[in-house]
Amino acid sequence: MNNPASDSASSPSPSPSPSPSPATRGETTVTVPPNAHKVVILGGGAGGIAVAASLLKRQAGMDIAIVEPSEQHSYQPGWTMVGGGIFTPESTRRSMSTVMPKGVHWYRESVVGIDADAHEVTLGDGRKLRYERLVVAIGLELDWAAIEGLEETLGKNGVTSNYRYDLAPYTWQLVQSLRSGRALFTQPPMPIKCAGAPQKAMYLSCDHWQREDVLGQLEVTFHNAGGVMFGVPAYVPALEEAVKGYGIEVQFHQRLIAVDGEAHTARFEVAAAEEGGEPQIVEQSFDMLHVVPPQKAPALIKDSGLANAAGWLELEPETLQHITHPDIFGLGDISGTSNAKTAAAVRKQAPVVVENLLATLAGDSLAAGYRGYGSCPLTVENGRIVLAEFGYGGELQPTFPKWLNDGTRPTRLAWQLKARGLPFIYWNLMLKGHEWLARPASRDV
Repeated sequence: MNNPASDSASSPSPSPSPSPSPATRGETTVTVPPNAHKVVILGGGAGGIAVAASLLKRQAGMDIAIVEPSEQHSYQPGWTMVGGGIFTPESTRRSMSTVMPKGVHWYRESVVGIDADAHEVTLGDGRKLRYERLVVAIGLELDWAAIEGLEETLGKNGVTSNYRYDLAPYTWQLVQSLRSGRALFTQPPMPIKCAGAPQKAMYLSCDHWQREDVLGQLEVTFHNAGGVMFGVPAYVPALEEAVKGYGIEVQFHQRLIAVDGEAHTARFEVAAAEEGGEPQIVEQSFDMLHVVPPQKAPALIKDSGLANAAGWLELEPETLQHITHPDIFGLGDISGTSNAKTAAAVRKQAPVVVENLLATLAGDSLAAGYRGYGSCPLTVENGRIVLAEFGYGGELQPTFPKWLNDGTRPTRLAWQLKARGLPFIYWNLMLKGHEWLARPASRDV
């Protein structure tokens, strides 16, 4: 998952001044001329930082700029664990200055425009940066406002979401305090960050209630806008076993459209059973409601001429190079490729972007290939995880042999990887340009 601060930070009033602009290089303020960077990276989330660090590993001193307004960098996969009482929120966040690679020019601004023909981006204060190569890694937007009444009640009245840093602790507070009543968990239409995250919140909650011997006094319902538990069939049986074991009622084709927090009611649109039929509207009372908001591509990309019909960055799926602008690459949640939108996908995408970007600078063919890898550790209980790893077309792409870890079944090894291994890999390897188990596939060129 990428840092959402890049998507939501406010922009200062624009200034037309084209004069040399201050940027931050580590902790030292330096002055750089406008239009002077070999590589400009939009976004300081997982994708942007990983690409910058990997570029500098290959070419020390390379002229790289990162445009990122946030002062904080978040390990978003950890927020599910915060909501389950396993991680502290503080452990999932660090100062942006501590993860920014040494030697990178950091523009603490939002980006408001991309002119691909002019090889130029516009910052929120009106400054313009030229580039030889552009990497787009700005993430997606969480569309809280798409659900009527939701924003007014988030963080109170039993309404929460692990998709926000400040709300994940409230999830755990609700789980601990709820001893009877009705708990609803929702999943919006795809695409979303980490397709398994809505279920992870539900399973960890149910596991706690079961351990506290109150699950029998609770009615738990999963309202899924889609029609299946998971998009890759190999992992569905294990999830169905978890649902059955916890006594969860699953409602498919139900999309949350409104919340009345004070009345503790949620309204769902139920898709018509037959094509062309009218959808139905149903209301459900709740004592706890975990919401996953609809998610969309930022208007910046939609308006840039770089988007596909759905508004996502239009990339060649294997090389991650833009379809019509060979000097532009992209990765992460903004990508229009069909892979899962997860931090694990970014870990495999970053070296592909780096090697292919450098190849274009050298006039070489693009030899690095991305096969659509994504990973979703499906936390079915506190202590066991179904480690879903798959690529384009649902092809299984396990990291470990089946005798060591059967990814289609819940295992304790996968839990240890999620709880201990992945945070270490993220902070100490991925963001520092160390590409452990992330070597790109070789293309036939």
